[in-house]
Amino acid sequence: MSTDTDEHSSNGSLLGHIARLLGLKSEEPKNIKQLQSLISQADKKSFLPPDVAAMVDGVLQVSEMRVRDIMIPRSQMVVLDQSNLIEDNLEILIASAHSRFPVIAGSMDEVAGTLLAKDLLHWCIGDNGQEAFNIDKLIRPVIFVPESKRLNIMLHEFRKQRNHIAVVVDEYGGTAGLITIEDVLEQIVGDITDEHDVREQNNILRHSRIRHTVKATTELEEFNRYFNSDLALSGVDTVGGFVIRNIGHLPQRGETVDFANFRFKVLRADKRRVYLLQVNLLNENPLQSAVPD
Repeated sequence: MSTDTDEHSSNGSLLGHIARLLGLKSEEPKNIKQLQSLISQADKKSFLPPDVAAMVDGVLQVSEMRVRDIMIPRSQMVVLDQSNLIEDNLEILIASAHSRFPVIAGSMDEVAGTLLAKDLLHWCIGDNGQEAFNIDKLIRPVIFVPESKRLNIMLHEFRKQRNHIAVVVDEYGGTAGLITIEDVLEQIVGDITDEHDVREQNNILRHSRIRHTVKATTELEEFNRYFNSDLALSGVDTVGGFVIRNIGHLPQRGETVDFANFRFKVLRADKRRVYLLQVNLLNENPLQSAVPD
């Protein structure tokens, strides 16, 4: 039977082993915070490459963080409804550009399953014969997880079950949010760029007449020229600065703010800055001439 002393000794040996593997020659750390401090010192003294130090620190943080710390909150979830016409669900799917969606049965607290965007492809191209569309035949089982689950355990379950998405529930069983395997991995390796991110040579990437991806460093002058708008704020030169000023703090990924004819959503950000934004037009009509087909 192990004791608290044995566990503390085991943890201390493990932390010391990690420190030695990283080449950190110092007094053996007694806890994770001390090890993180040593890694930070090694990074500053160039003992470790910055990306390695950041990744190791991310692994340590994942073991301490919980699902509630990084989940997409309920208010920002994009869901499909069982009762919707296929055209309505396709419109939501295209506008969001996600690959997986929770499917609800009329209420956010009634999640019936998940749907993969690729499963709707044959309905988009008309390869469905005379069969009537039935979303119930396409949805897959959904995983429910509590807000308190540790991220390292969540990652293990994602890998074991070969699943990429889970619905987060609160203590009363209601839907609290959503978490994906990408959300967890980004805590370790940093932001993961996908095919919807803006290429290096472009500041604005158009996905549809309504939805665009914009680099936060884009000058307001360029933004206004592209969208035929007149956004301006004293002392602010970039779209990212404009969003930060309007939100009132350095936003986290997923936060949104509406201004004029635009809805700005933060796609990528860290503790220091905002990198990438999704910009949706709230009313496309005034800008049709400015945004080409």
